[in-house]
Amino acid sequence: MCHRDGMEVGFSGELGNYSWHVCVVDVSGEEIISCNHTVDYERLLLSVLFVNCTSLEHGQHQLRLRLMVNDTVGEEKNVTYSTHCDSVREDEIITPFSAGATNCTKDFMAVTFSRLIPSFGDEHMVPAAPMTWTLSIDDGTRIHQLSLEQAMQQGYNFLLDGHNLTVQVAFTATGVVSYKHNDKVLHTVALKFTYGPPEHRLSVESRMLCAPGPAICNATHVTVAIPAFPGTLMAVGVEDKTIPMDQLQENGIALDTKRGVKLHISRGVLKSRLHGESCSGPQSYMSSLKLAFQFHGETVTMVMHPECPCDQHTPIAAVCTQDGYMDFEILADSTTPLLDLDTLRLRDPACRPAFKSSLNDRVWFHVPLNGCGTRYWFDGEKIVYENEVRALWADFPLRRISRDSELRLTVLCSFSNGDASLTIRVDNLPPLASSVNQGPLSLVLLSYPEGSYRQPYRDDQYPIVRYLRQPIFLEVQVLNRNDPNLHLVLDDCWATASQDPSSLPQWNIVVDGCEYDLDSYRTVFHPVGHGVSYANYRQRLEVKTFVFVSGDKALPGLVYFHCSGLICDRFQPDSLLCMTRCPKPSRSKRGNI
Repeated sequence: MCHRDGMEVGFSGELGNYSWHVCVVDVSGEEIISCNHTVDYERLLLSVLFVNCTSLEHGQHQLRLRLMVNDTVGEEKNVTYSTHCDSVREDEIITPFSAGATNCTKDFMAVTFSRLIPSFGDEHMVPAAPMTWTLSIDDGTRIHQLSLEQAMQQGYNFLLDGHNLTVQVAFTATGVVSYKHNDKVLHTVALKFTYGPPEHRLSVESRMLCAPGPAICNATHVTVAIPAFPGTLMAVGVEDKTIPMDQLQENGIALDTKRGVKLHISRGVLKSRLHGESCSGPQSYMSSLKLAFQFHGETVTMVMHPECPCDQHTPIAAVCTQDGYMDFEILADSTTPLLDLDTLRLRDPACRPAFKSSLNDRVWFHVPLNGCGTRYWFDGEKIVYENEVRALWADFPLRRISRDSELRLTVLCSFSNGDASLTIRVDNLPPLASSVNQGPLSLVLLSYPEGSYRQPYRDDQYPIVRYLRQPIFLEVQVLNRNDPNLHLVLDDCWATASQDPSSLPQWNIVVDGCEYDLDSYRTVFHPVGHGVSYANYRQRLEVKTFVFVSGDKALPGLVYFHCSGLICDRFQPDSLLCMTRCPKPSRSKRGNI
């Protein structure tokens, strides 16, 4: 791979099975001592500078290598290789102006080279003769050399605006490399754009990245998912603000890098807009999400514009409408003294009453079932929707978590099979990776939608949305064990506000194999039936939903659960935890934590 001031050379993966060494040599085979090069033996990659390491021959930087390999019988083999990169001609100018970030849209990716073309003035057409236009695209296996006309026929478009050049690249264009996982895709292309008369040629380069989405939205978060590729996320920017990587959580963004890159962005970070004629309801969106990656030795930035589907409905005055709304009214005389209707809020405080009477004695809410914080769950063959109406929060004492409801009024509506047809699309966030510890003992932590523990949540249903005090059914399993004399015993289980099990804040749900006695809503242990395979290698528990709080505000982001366990011999227990006898819980303790 050729760069401006040097090159990288990759070696065959077979070298990983041998002891080997490489050095840079001259045309006579002598090692060049002055050559400053580095070797990454894990990645099988050699990096050199053109200066002192190559010789300029026929307009090319020629590199010669001597590879020394010790085979399995101890014999050393020496092989000499040569490779080259095209040199920049003396009359060729490398622009001092770097390309901007990749503008990533759902249809194409684009990059703009600012102040690049002073000689064209304000022309808006691409001139042909006498200019020589060339586009070079490196797809990692070969370099495609295309004329301007060929490039435009193969997915590239060039726009001139004054002194600025914008290159638009279709995702199917020649040389575009795509990384895919399930329905997620990332496109990348490395291009070199050369133009100018032969006596004064100018070249610019850019590596582009684009994950066209779409974003995945649910009631609490918007998720941007990027499949795994050889890049490392280095920086995140929201609108005009750059957020340090160690401050993402407190800014409402949870980062998951176990399977590619996933950003779970709290709805509170997003903006809302009305489309007018095309959409009668609000749409959540982010005007700019900038992600910078370290990719092939350089920083590559793309700008995304994630948005959620428009909440489009036709208002119909009804208690629970078939087109997906919940309508209700609140009277001022609901309380004594009279309720100040201006203080009423839904779960999403940005949503306000649709109507207020001139006498200020009542308000009417028109709430979308897939917006304003409305939540849902399944009750048999019925789907139940729920929202909350409350006044402004009073000051609460400082605490670590809260299960206290902020309700002033709970509003419910439901649909069953006997009701008229209701078409609702529910988008779930992508999965959080199961907690797996590699080694002699491998555990997996699963979550189930109900206490029957019939089928765990699928990967595409995470993160799970729950309202306060609703049960969360968890199961810890031991993998790859079948000895009937061994059994699983839980040690500790706890929750955190980030993926790091040691991060703060934390809340215990199981301590030394028993329920946490400082929690008013104790963890419930459920027996594993004998009809379940390897029941001795499973532990089931139920936790009431809570949120981490700071002062009178809930902390943004997700809640993560972690567990540790032991494998015990039924006949020869080697730990006190294997013989745990938990004290009976006190029924009198019911205060708030």
